[in-house]
Amino acid sequence: MAGAKETPRQKLISLMYLVFITMLALNVSKEVLDGFGQMFEKISDANERVDESNNNIFENIKVNAEEKGGKWVGHLRTATEIKKESDEFYDRISEIMSIITEKQREKDPELKEYAQMDKGEALDVIFFKEGGGEAAQEFIDMINTYKMHVIQVFGSQYPEYIEMVEARFFTGDENGNIKNRDGMDQPWLNSNFQGFPLVSSLAKFSMMQNDIRQTEHDVFATLMGKELKMSSNVNESNYISLLKTEKGAYYQGEKFDGSVVLGRKGGAQNPNRVDLKLDGRPLQENDYELIAGGIKLNVSAGSPGDHEITGDLIFLNDGVESKIPVNQSFAVISKPNSAVISADKMNVVYRGVENPMTISIPGIPDNKVRASAPGLKRRKGSKYSLTPGRGREISIKASGSLPDGKTVSTITKFRIKGLPSPSGVVLGETGSVSVPKSALANQKISATFEDFDFDLPIRVVGFTLSVQGFPDVIVSGDRFDDKAKRTLRSARSGSKVTIFDIKVKATKNPNLQLQKCRPVIVQII
Repeated sequence: MAGAKETPRQKLISLMYLVFITMLALNVSKEVLDGFGQMFEKISDANERVDESNNNIFENIKVNAEEKGGKWVGHLRTATEIKKESDEFYDRISEIMSIITEKQREKDPELKEYAQMDKGEALDVIFFKEGGGEAAQEFIDMINTYKMHVIQVFGSQYPEYIEMVEARFFTGDENGNIKNRDGMDQPWLNSNFQGFPLVSSLAKFSMMQNDIRQTEHDVFATLMGKELKMSSNVNESNYISLLKTEKGAYYQGEKFDGSVVLGRKGGAQNPNRVDLKLDGRPLQENDYELIAGGIKLNVSAGSPGDHEITGDLIFLNDGVESKIPVNQSFAVISKPNSAVISADKMNVVYRGVENPMTISIPGIPDNKVRASAPGLKRRKGSKYSLTPGRGREISIKASGSLPDGKTVSTITKFRIKGLPSPSGVVLGETGSVSVPKSALANQKISATFEDFDFDLPIRVVGFTLSVQGFPDVIVSGDRFDDKAKRTLRSARSGSKVTIFDIKVKATKNPNLQLQKCRPVIVQII
């Protein structure tokens, strides 16, 4: 009924409804803030990658300007101006981002708690509160100045980029306004930043930095792309010879199919003639074929060892003969007839631990070598681990296929040894140790494997204390209990205290059976 007063029950229902709606809105808000945070992370990572790529291209432009001169000097001047403007603009945005996150970093140094970045007062103070108009106008002027400078320096040479730069750094109409949702004019800066959560402003600033680096990249890439043509003249200062092979080494008697080619500037021109020697023997015409920029060899790989190719590739340009020197080598190895299997640390393997193994066959890639044994696992490449079980011996079989289709297979046996006996430790020492009576009672009893190459952490779970003239005390754990401490207080100076029957367990494998632990004899001083 219209105008009727709400009952207490209706008021309660209305209040609960409002609370529910508020909680729902808060949850949605956190999801949105996290979304902006993820966007901020991805854009920041992308900016670092683009920046690295830009620096590499800029260095290439600089090198070309130093080595070639001419147009590259102008390109370097353009690239330097754009880089300077871009860095200044990028750094100013970073400075603003640092200021507005200063308070957040006090409780969130890594800026990862995006759900907490729901306030934007810090940026409002800079741009929109009383006295912020000057900073806001300075920021807009920096955007427009950067945009116009890029257009002046670069757009005059490549006008097709003007529209793209205008779109990236748009700051509104001639009055700096854009249309809001209601179709009303609103300043561009206010529409994008005023009253927005901190994390959304960070994402927008990062996107603006991305626009800067992408614009810089477009300029650098265009300058490089316009001058990729290289001189067609072949001479000693512009070219080097390279040996290209399908693999690093060849088996004895296998056909060597490597290619000697020109490096650095391509070499689309075939050699006019060849004057080469293989190990001092002149190459015949049927030993090679001419290819673009070099020759392809068709000779026997020869006997095991290093082989040298020396001489010249000879080109004719406008009647002028140019010789490109060749001084290359390749290695030939003997065909393997067995695998190489070795334990990385010793010539035996130990039960109960992961024994590192190297299993390989010379001349065969690791991914084509197969090895098998109980408890054997491949880690990476030729690296394996072996955890042997029962028995006193284990056999490892390794096999692989040679390029000619033949199979190499080898079985190697290893002895299996049990773990050595651990030793009790007091004050970092084993065997016998001298300790004041007052200090001993507060010591932790531990154990270790002496002179053992494997890292096998163990812990003490109990021990027995023996003091001359008193009954033995059995202790649970790795520290003296009250009864043990009372017995220690009765020990006379100069007497001996024995800590024996030390029970230990492996930290990572409590079920592992360990040998009896060696005792510690303590001289009371």
